[in-house]
Amino acid sequence: GESGDSFSEALQKHPKAFSRLYVCMVAAGEKGGLLAEILARLATYLENTARLRKKVKSAMMYPTVVTIVAILITIFLLVKVVPVFGEIFASFNATLPAPTLYLIKISNFVKKFILLILLAGGGAAYGWFYFIKTPAGRLFWDSHRIKLPVFGVIAHKICLARFSRTLASLIRSGVPILEVLQIVSQTVGNMVMEKAVKTAAVDIERGETISASLSKHPIFPSMIIRMVTAGEQTGKIDNMLERIADFLDEEIETTLAGLTALIEPILIVFLGVVVGGMVICMFLPIFKLPEIVNAK
Repeated sequence: GESGDSFSEALQKHPKAFSRLYVCMVAAGEKGGLLAEILARLATYLENTARLRKKVKSAMMYPTVVTIVAILITIFLLVKVVPVFGEIFASFNATLPAPTLYLIKISNFVKKFILLILLAGGGAAYGWFYFIKTPAGRLFWDSHRIKLPVFGVIAHKICLARFSRTLASLIRSGVPILEVLQIVSQTVGNMVMEKAVKTAAVDIERGETISASLSKHPIFPSMIIRMVTAGEQTGKIDNMLERIADFLDEEIETTLAGLTALIEPILIVFLGVVVGGMVICMFLPIFKLPEIVNAK
């Protein structure tokens, strides 16, 4: 600020560290002479969003790790353990039960093409992440992500909570409404919602209310529209939005807690079925050993 820049202009020169939301709120605070209050608000806003992100990440960590471990165990069994059994059974020269034969065939296939399989898996993952970075890919992923069972509900609520909290913070800071919507559209983190907010901004410019312009877009649930309407009628829209965000945050946390509890048994059953199934296939011929030996 030595060259006479205002605090917000100085922050604007570092877009990586300070987002547009941050700069605009500081600028609004400077104009209204409420800088200290607005910085305190910003801190609360950032704490809330960071806390939620942390919760989501930690909830997703467990299933991801277990799934990777399950895949590695399966590959290890197919490549190292099954062939040993296969060789033992081959020395009996007897017809093996169908499940065992299939497993040995799968094992041979995996053993032969293990590098190709790993490369293809890696390539597919890389391709997918590259695709969702492109605008078309992001739109595809954002519109389908919120329709997924359980995870979709969480993703949708996270975007709605971010939308409500950002909107509340900016309105409260005294940023002009059209500028508010431009910033909000860029911070919601979902392209479908971003487009909806930008379209709503055009309607608001024409003189429509916030609730009426948002109600045209199905991505905003009726409950939120009703609460925004009530907020507009009482003139306390920022308080109402803040309450919506708090309510959504609580719901997300509850869903996440339930999900973590639900994922555990599902993963254990999945692991049991996969590994147990392979073990049973390998032991089937052993139960038939008396027949095989007597047949000789």
